[in-house]
Amino acid sequence: MREPVSIVIPVYNERENFPELLRRCLAVGRAMQRPWELLLVDDGSRDGSADLLERAALDYPGEVRALLLNRNYGQHSAVLCGLAQARGEIIVTLDADLQNPPEEIPRLVAAMDEGLDVVGTVRMDRQDSLFRRLASGLVNRLVRATTGVDMHDYGCMLRAYRRRVVVAMLECRERSTFVPVLANLFAKRTGEIEVRHAERTLGESKYSLWKLVNLQFDLLTCMTTTPLRLLTWLGAGVSVASIGFACLLLALRVWFGASWAGEGVFTLFAVLFFFVGAQFVGMGLIGEYVGRIHADVRERPRYIVERSLGRGLMPIAETSNSERCFVKS
Repeated sequence: MREPVSIVIPVYNERENFPELLRRCLAVGRAMQRPWELLLVDDGSRDGSADLLERAALDYPGEVRALLLNRNYGQHSAVLCGLAQARGEIIVTLDADLQNPPEEIPRLVAAMDEGLDVVGTVRMDRQDSLFRRLASGLVNRLVRATTGVDMHDYGCMLRAYRRRVVVAMLECRERSTFVPVLANLFAKRTGEIEVRHAERTLGESKYSLWKLVNLQFDLLTCMTTTPLRLLTWLGAGVSVASIGFACLLLALRVWFGASWAGEGVFTLFAVLFFFVGAQFVGMGLIGEYVGRIHADVRERPRYIVERSLGRGLMPIAETSNSERCFVKS
């Protein structure tokens, strides 16, 4: 039997895009000729999207499942909720804004059939603003440098994961995480394919400038201690430089006298302000880490499912080697 597929889509205030999204996803799933399910996770929408998800689960039993969270928890928490409930051996995630065409999903599944654990995508001819493209490029370089996994577009949600990788991710209890990076930490074989990218035609992007900045802080502090190491090296360099600067000041004072720089007052103020600024940068970074440690120690749930509707892939039999079979019900 060909491996079953779960398509996980977080939905937040996408009422305008949802009918087209549902139509195209149903067409793609039915054409794959394998057991499949569409798992829609409403992340506390306020525009009536939850009602559309509920109706879809009732209209397409056996194909569509809907999970309705009681409030907005953020995209990655909604994705993790969907991953936890998905029953397929291959799990594909996709945004609801239709900028990544659902028609690309079979290509990811075909790549997974070749034995990969994670398949990422690279958006070709991106239709985003210049700011979004520049910010995405910076994040991608940062992630490659800190994780050592050579992928080029971590910001694209259209990705495929094997179940064993998903199980490993769900066992990680940290509250703040970045799903694509976390998956690569557990994957043995990864790959990338190029996919199309469309301009958003309906609705507005849910990632404001402030949310993008917060996302960068999440990524920087939840996946690596590199900033702390850089701060250590920076502090050592500043200390060495300050010794040299002190020797230079002493030589100039002896050579030109104390009056050449206002008796040294302005120089001391400049040095003081530099170190005060460096201290605040270090305190801010340490504060980010301490805050995340505090959140992880509390172990609060990432989300609360208010309702679950519909049936997707259902286990119906046990094989002799204890592997579970899935069929589309």
